[in-house]
Amino acid sequence: MAALRLLHTSDWHLGQHFMGKSRQAEHQALCQWLLEQVQALQVDVVLIAGDLFDTGTPPSYAREQYNQLVLALRRAGCGLVLLGGNHDSPAMLGESRQLLAELGAQVLPCLASDPDEQLLTLRNRQGEVAGLLCAIPFLRARDLLRSEAGHSATSKQQDLQQAIAAHYQQLFALAEARRAELGLALPIIASGHLTTVGASSSESVREIYVGSLEAFPSNAFPPADYIALGHIHRPQQVGGQAHIRYSGSPLPLSFDEAGQSKQMLLVDFAEGRLQAIEELPVPRWQGLASVRGSLAELPARLAGLAATASASQPLWLEVQVQDDAALSDLHGRVASLCADLPLEVLRIRRERSQPSLALHSAAGESLDELSAEEVFARRLQEESFDPPTRESLLQLYRQVLAEVRDNPEADSAVR
Repeated sequence: MAALRLLHTSDWHLGQHFMGKSRQAEHQALCQWLLEQVQALQVDVVLIAGDLFDTGTPPSYAREQYNQLVLALRRAGCGLVLLGGNHDSPAMLGESRQLLAELGAQVLPCLASDPDEQLLTLRNRQGEVAGLLCAIPFLRARDLLRSEAGHSATSKQQDLQQAIAAHYQQLFALAEARRAELGLALPIIASGHLTTVGASSSESVREIYVGSLEAFPSNAFPPADYIALGHIHRPQQVGGQAHIRYSGSPLPLSFDEAGQSKQMLLVDFAEGRLQAIEELPVPRWQGLASVRGSLAELPARLAGLAATASASQPLWLEVQVQDDAALSDLHGRVASLCADLPLEVLRIRRERSQPSLALHSAAGESLDELSAEEVFARRLQEESFDPPTRESLLQLYRQVLAEVRDNPEADSAVR
């Protein structure tokens, strides 16, 4: 029986600018490392489960990295499956789909009009049919549901969750039928780009659904041999089930991911079923850290971090100052503490024991310390709305924000 070795990864976010710093060199190193793993481990197929790019209009160098990766995998004898995520533009991914198919890359930008197009055949290096993939990218509400007047937000959430679950079940049934037609013992793999119940998120993950769909239940997935997920940047199992996995992002994409161990997943199938899952640690090419403390505590902590960096490779740093006092020139004070140290301070945040609800606090809190939802919530606090009205407005805002973020071309407007 044909064996299959799959490398599961997601959320590369090519073209990302991290608080003004380019990740181009890191992504180039990542591509080179991936190719080394593919060759050394004889990987048959690389599966990228969404968010290859950081925005719907990535810079030209990010597109070039993508094209070069496709060519390099082709030369290495390895297949590529790329699924669209909520950051990716379906139009941009789709424009080169047919061309890249000639190079062994199967690209699925968004929900297909014909479900058969989402059932992909996976072959190993020997050219043998070795698996079936229910290729499910990020599913947009507008692609699954008709807009109907009078539906409550809760009703729309439930309808969308049911539609996503039904789509999984439909594709799994197609895969079972295809397997029976072929008369082969083949593993059935599914993918997804969504948030599941109990998933541990991070600051850089944008919510892509509203309400209950922030927690898609794991029992709504079909009984596939392996489910390869994207969107959540922290690597993890789902619901304690080893065969349902987020690979996580290969690079830390926010400061709260700085301490995470990043990885890709090497997944082996044989005799028609899952055999083993191995976690492949991804190297760190750029130091990233978050330090917190009072102004009195920071010098010693900054010195400790500086010892891990060098002038040629400074550490990117977030400084969280724990002080209730209304300090003036906080940025200047932190800058003086970091003078002559191999540290690049990219963000300074102030922590207080009892933060004010006001949008502009006396201590000079800046907008980059707040999420869009926090800004809106604090603005609501300044109005004399009763609690039910305030909660209703906040829910409506969340829905509008999610719909805007659902459009990758508008991505840069809501960052």
